Amino acid sequence: MTSILTNIAANSALQTLNTINNDLETTQGRVSSGFKVSRAADNVAYWSISTTMNSDNKALNAAADALGVGAAKIDTAYSAMESAIDVVNEIKAKLVTATESSTDRSQIQLEVTKLQEQLSSIAQGASFAGENRMVADGVTTGVVVDGFVRSATGVAVTTATYDIASYALFDSINSGVGTDGTDHY
Repeated sequence: MTSILTNIAANSALQTLNTINNDLETTQGRVSSGFKVSRAADNVAYWSISTTMNSDNKALNAAADALGVGAAKIDTAYSAMESAIDVVNEIKAKLVTATESSTDRSQIQLEVTKLQEQLSSIAQGASFAGENRMVADGVTTGVVVDGFVRSATGVAVTTATYDIASYALFDSINSGVGTDGTDHY
């Protein structure tokens, strides 16, 4: 007869080592990938959620970039408008000075003309990413990304529309001089 001697303690230790080895492989996989669930076989539900979140994160980054570009466009127009207000205030001061009888009105007119040219230059230089919100130049509206929405049907980037034709400082710039300035106010 044949007898196989088994060592119960050795078998138990071998099972423990196999379990530790499997757990170590799992842990190493998580450390190397950076994910607790790196593939669908690990946990289908978590993997699906993780994949959706990664996709949304990339979409959010793209939306954040678009928001940054939109903010820069608006900031450029805002800075130009502040500069234009300063020039218009100088023109107003020159006109008040021209009401005095002892002033040289031809000299004041020359200064006002130079300030008008400066105003045209400010409007013309207020361009960012190919858009100028200070000179309409045939463009009626501008669009800026203003948000990101996730719904049951998918993801979408939302936009805001700006009426450039109504609020631009000039309709066009011809030979360096702004024409048909805003008369909405």
